[in-house]
Amino acid sequence: MNPVPTAAAGLRRKLADHLRSTGAIKSDQWYEAFAAVPREAFVRAFAVGTQHGPVHLTPEDPQWLSTVYTDDSLLTQFDAAGVPTSSSTLPTLMALMLGALDVADGHKVLEVATGTGYNAALLSHRAGDENVTTIEVDPDLAHSAEQRLDRAGYRPTVLVGDGRAGHPAGGPYDRLIATCGFTGIPPAWLQQMTPGGVIVCPIGGGVVRLVVQENGTAAGAFLPDAAFFMPVRGIGDNGTVPVPPPLPENYSSRPCFVEPADLLDDGIHFLLTLAVPRAMSRFTYDGAGDIAAVHLWQPDGAWAELRYGIARQAGPRRILDAVETAIIAHKAAGRPPRERYRLRVEAGRQWVSVADTDGPVWELS
Repeated sequence: MNPVPTAAAGLRRKLADHLRSTGAIKSDQWYEAFAAVPREAFVRAFAVGTQHGPVHLTPEDPQWLSTVYTDDSLLTQFDAAGVPTSSSTLPTLMALMLGALDVADGHKVLEVATGTGYNAALLSHRAGDENVTTIEVDPDLAHSAEQRLDRAGYRPTVLVGDGRAGHPAGGPYDRLIATCGFTGIPPAWLQQMTPGGVIVCPIGGGVVRLVVQENGTAAGAFLPDAAFFMPVRGIGDNGTVPVPPPLPENYSSRPCFVEPADLLDDGIHFLLTLAVPRAMSRFTYDGAGDIAAVHLWQPDGAWAELRYGIARQAGPRRILDAVETAIIAHKAAGRPPRERYRLRVEAGRQWVSVADTDGPVWELS
């Protein structure tokens, strides 16, 4: 008997037990899916992030199989510059999102961002191959995932395309799950959902669960857990925003009550991913290892540098003005956790607010 399948089966069961014991898995159906679907079939070569950079592993490495079944994200594709462009998501987060999707027998499911195919296999195990459609923008990833799925015994519909457009020909769908990061819900999705359908999607630094209404609108709350996914992207794009020059021309400077360390607070950081979408950040440190400054920038060229008491800004908008407003609102609302934030989506508009308050709203795009 080949010892690898035997060992993998035990590790799968151990991972499923762990996910159930922590509450990430709440149903027998998802427990059985995680205990049955071979993650090792979808992540043959990968890297794990460490403080010293990514460590790459292949099946020839002794720790490969045990690492496959750790509760960690596994980086599975990099571009020419070494930027990760695909991964196998943290199993805990996968289980929480799949649980929130609330799949029932007979539900038609659309997955946006196939990646390795592991999540599509879990969906196929639960809902049946004939009920699962998965779409991937990267042709190479889609082709590889389809091959892996087939070898593992799963045959959902695998498509190449921009998941932001959904797949109208396969709809309407009862459930839609996205496994890459968005700054708002693509309007095309709502048009392809059944009334009462559920959308689970990473938005900013969290995951929102929306219920689609009869009138085509949708509303719902964020899950309580942090979530940071690779951003949605197009072909040849890694989804990141290049680092701008350290001090652009024509910047303005003013006093600022926000301190760089404020941005390390999880609740504030989550709100900022909504209030300042697609903003990238980088902290710098002094000789003693303390935070000296934080730099923020957005795709359109907006730039900011925050040092203790001083804000410098440049570009088409003032990032730190939005940061200050968001922090004031966060504190005024009693420092709410993610699950108190609500997203509502209507024709031409979508916005986030804090439940049970008359505070501000944040418009998404």
